[in-house]
Amino acid sequence: MGDATSAANSKSSDGATIRASEAAHFGRLAADWWDPRGSSAMLHRLNPVRLEFVRAAIDRHWAKDVAGFHPLAGKRALDVGCGAGLLAEPLARLGAEVTGVDAAAENIAVARDHAAKAGFDIAYHAGELGELELGTFDLVTCMEVIEHVASKPALIAALRLALADEGLLILSTPNRTPQSKLLLVEGAELTGLIPRGTHHWDDFVTPQELTDLLTAAGLEVTETRGIAWRPDKGLHLSDDSSLNYILAARRA
Repeated sequence: MGDATSAANSKSSDGATIRASEAAHFGRLAADWWDPRGSSAMLHRLNPVRLEFVRAAIDRHWAKDVAGFHPLAGKRALDVGCGAGLLAEPLARLGAEVTGVDAAAENIAVARDHAAKAGFDIAYHAGELGELELGTFDLVTCMEVIEHVASKPALIAALRLALADEGLLILSTPNRTPQSKLLLVEGAELTGLIPRGTHHWDDFVTPQELTDLLTAAGLEVTETRGIAWRPDKGLHLSDDSSLNYILAARRA
């Protein structure tokens, strides 16, 4: 791994974002992605917290149907780095026409199968977002992805191109702090909560670094919240972003 600065500002010459080794790692986990006690157990714990932020951000951004069950009705949503659909399916429940993109074809196969069995019509694609020509979306989500890509600026550029003029972008990622290294890398992998080799601490991005990347791409951050952990509360939205954080942005 390079140093933290080069990790946060790395660029690939062709705009590619996929690291083959990362895609292979997550592809090997595809079969039990939907098992809350399996290799994606941490994502199952994290997902309700992310959805809490997503729903509140949707209500603020569009300011309608705030009490309804389908605030995304009539809107297109894109989940980048969708895995096997853990976030894409809840977005469909919120009424969106959902598209999911992932680097691992194994994940997409599991996502399609799970969506079909659950009765969701979700369009899933494997490959580089920038090469798929999917059009623009009202909502773009990219959760726990930017720390795994070959080029962070290239990913942000692709997300911006996918975002409609009045759209909402939501990202989450671990922060690069001593706390995240101890708990999310060393502790979580040692105890089996996260498969070994999932996280590379040098590739984590601080909130300021991510804000700078978004600003450079012509995006404006509108809210940032920490995702913290306490023994009595588990994972929860917080003002403490030392472990993980989630933010909302729009075109500037």
